Amino acid sequence: MQPNDETGEFLKSLGFPQLNIHSMSRHHDFESAGKRVLVIGPMGSGKTEFSARIWRDSRVALKKKGAAAQLTSSGVVDRRDIFVVRSALDKSRFPDYPDDALAYRGGYERCGDRIGAAHDSFSLEMLIAENPQVGTWIIDEAAFFDERIAYLMKDEAESRGLSFILPTLVLNFRREIFNQTARLLLETATDIIPLTAYCEHEECLKDSLYTYRYYLIDGEECPALYFDPLIIIGGDRTKHDGKEPNYCTRCDEHHYLPGKEYTFFTLKPFGELAARGNIAPLLAELNALVGNIEESRLYASISSRCVEGPGREVQMNALRVPCIAERALVYLYAEQNLLSEEQMRYFIDELNLDREYLSQRLADNRRPLAL
Repeated sequence: MQPNDETGEFLKSLGFPQLNIHSMSRHHDFESAGKRVLVIGPMGSGKTEFSARIWRDSRVALKKKGAAAQLTSSGVVDRRDIFVVRSALDKSRFPDYPDDALAYRGGYERCGDRIGAAHDSFSLEMLIAENPQVGTWIIDEAAFFDERIAYLMKDEAESRGLSFILPTLVLNFRREIFNQTARLLLETATDIIPLTAYCEHEECLKDSLYTYRYYLIDGEECPALYFDPLIIIGGDRTKHDGKEPNYCTRCDEHHYLPGKEYTFFTLKPFGELAARGNIAPLLAELNALVGNIEESRLYASISSRCVEGPGREVQMNALRVPCIAERALVYLYAEQNLLSEEQMRYFIDELNLDREYLSQRLADNRRPLAL
């Protein structure tokens, strides 16, 4: 920030040049009770690394005694005592690190018995009950949990003085609020710390706020279609597989998201017709996606809407990924709740779709279906 005129003139009178003064980087505040701190940003922006710095701060603060200990305590709770909770969905993210590691890109912190995994807000509630002295909880990827977690943390913060650090995505690869949990976390937070990253396009140095999902096929970038399954569980390694995505951060200009218009103009309306008993339009479109994609409405939509230029070829690459019909069905069934189990099985049998892919993606999105 620029100093105000009087301060600037005073510094100048002392021989200092005009300076841009930035906000001071501070250690974590363990004294304030009841905080719910959202640390948000795209993948690769350093959210978990930010939390690791708080862990390191706690190691220093725990050495303080006397009055310092009283300042950070509420009853038996000491906010210098930190417990890290990871989503059980995210266990495969850093397979090469120790089990007790708070891992991030480029390093990790060993947390010993102060780290665990939770499947949902109820298992988190059990962890809190089993560790009544812990005053600060780092919940990694809190948006992966059920909505109840937002009010569980709010109640614990207000009644017992617990603090929560929440490094998480709030926007998905579609640049939309990740889910209802993310929306409630935003509503109930006391503090929000936004982080950015460089756009990872090879010719760009702009700040990025968005997570970009893409696939690598024969070494070429293939953007995820808008209706790609919302949640795909996987690690951080680069994958050269049309069924397994990669992620990076991108700015507005280089965040490609083909198929959004098609989703709301064609795919979802066809799903709504199927929900009312008319499956013919959806079946015809799925059949084209499986057998001859150039005859599909998806191809026509993307081809007509992509403007000429460097981005057109990349966006058209989205049609090279396998299992496009399967992805469409996951969207209609797991996200939009438009198709019945019976209809899903009919489409899968009729079109001879990839059952293994469907089973995994439906399980990822908490709508498992026996196929």
